[in-house]
Amino acid sequence: MDETDRPESVSPVVLPTIREILRFDEVAAALPEVLSGDDALDRPVRWVHVSETASSARLVSGGELLLSTGAGWPTDDAGLRGLAEQLAGGGIAGLVLELGERMPSAPTALLDGFRAAGLPFVVLHREVRFIAITEAVHSRIIADQMGALRARDEIHALFTELSLRGSPADFIVAQAARALDAPVVLEDLNHRVIAASGIDGDEQALRDWEQRSRQEHRGTGGERWLITPIEARGMRWGHLVALPGRAHPAGRSNVLEQAAVALALSRLADRDADEWTRQSHDRLLGALLGRRFATESGLVARFEASGLPVAGRALSGVAIGLHAAAGQTPDVAALVAAATAEARDQGVDALVSQHPDRASGMLVLAISSRPERSVTDATLTAIGTAVARAAAANPGTGGAVTVALGSEAPGIPGLLASVAEAGQLLARADPRRSQGVTVLRAEHRPLLRLVTTLGADPRMQEHSELMLRPLIDYDLASGGDLLEVLRAYAAHPGNRTKAAAASHLSRSVFYQRIALIEELLGMDLDDGETLSALHAALLARSARG
Repeated sequence: MDETDRPESVSPVVLPTIREILRFDEVAAALPEVLSGDDALDRPVRWVHVSETASSARLVSGGELLLSTGAGWPTDDAGLRGLAEQLAGGGIAGLVLELGERMPSAPTALLDGFRAAGLPFVVLHREVRFIAITEAVHSRIIADQMGALRARDEIHALFTELSLRGSPADFIVAQAARALDAPVVLEDLNHRVIAASGIDGDEQALRDWEQRSRQEHRGTGGERWLITPIEARGMRWGHLVALPGRAHPAGRSNVLEQAAVALALSRLADRDADEWTRQSHDRLLGALLGRRFATESGLVARFEASGLPVAGRALSGVAIGLHAAAGQTPDVAALVAAATAEARDQGVDALVSQHPDRASGMLVLAISSRPERSVTDATLTAIGTAVARAAAANPGTGGAVTVALGSEAPGIPGLLASVAEAGQLLARADPRRSQGVTVLRAEHRPLLRLVTTLGADPRMQEHSELMLRPLIDYDLASGGDLLEVLRAYAAHPGNRTKAAAASHLSRSVFYQRIALIEELLGMDLDDGETLSALHAALLARSARG
């Protein structure tokens, strides 16, 4: 008796295995015993086929679990060995033999053939209705197929909706990671990470990314990554990578492909070719400046995977400010692109972004350099000049550019302090300059370097609060500007005319403010030690944002 009725195609992620089928109530009641192929019990079963004749071996197409009583099998050893070879050659998943009066034990020649092929051979010690087994298995397969179809529809609807909504790349990647319950990474064609999700708590996921990615693309990595290209209109922009994870009813490849389509449509809608890179740098530097990272080593892995070396490097923060005329609104994306391109042309490893506090109107760079090769003024001037040219190219905009460089430091905490230093330097720049590029360095501001180094120390914060509390209370109560006046005074010690101009006050009003400050603090601002202490307190307060 031969019965064959199977679907054309079933996704391998939803198929039951032989091990699972042996646990079905219908099979377990027949007392199954595995005689060979223990290591292959996790093979998926594509369909169950009742086979009682040797000729059925020619009809299998692979993946079937055969059920038999052996009624039509050969009785000689040669015939049984030939049957075993035919079944193994046909790629069956395994064989289940019901023992009975005619065949009280498994034929030795057939069993030897299965053992040689490493195929599962299972005997049932009690009588069972084969139709009960086929119905149970086929019901499971069909139910899983229907579940897979529903899951595919849900995945298709999800990523179609994301495409229609114009969702950004990082959100699409996050949805893919959530659907797959596994890390998902969007990389560019140079194997630099643009966006990643699902890697929280897994610091190894991005470590040595470029090297590992190149190996996986060549097929020599062995990490079993799933890689799908991002392409449209004949152009490839990168790859979407899913690291190993659990099976998905819609198929992991299908989920990744749907996400890749959504990313391709998102890419087509972007304003320019640098959009993905700019968004990536915004997220990284935003996480750094906002301290939105769980561990330092995890953020280091993200920086390095995005193309900024950290290990064994000196890190520096740079702030760039464009002193444009009132009412001018430069194209920040163009400024970021110009700074990025010029840094690359200067051979500088850098990430560039607009400051997360967009009201500040400055660009932030994280620069990585070899310890023996410091960033020169010429390099900084070239980057500033590129920004100035980009601003001038936008009708109605332009102005002087100030490039401020923080101290070199190893590691993420040092980079944070360096960016803070650069921001403080930029805040001190003269906004009245109308053209040209000015370069400022934190190494020329020893007090600033000291304060930013100690800024997170509670004792530094306590010093700031103790020194400035009377002025803070006064400004809060009256809407005053004593802190700003003191800041201008500290920036121009010994030159009250410049300090008054920096405060945008007349000299007489400025002198009145200074007198009030001295009265509230009970201090003489002409005393150098007192002014230094107040200046340090102001710098510490500014560093806290």
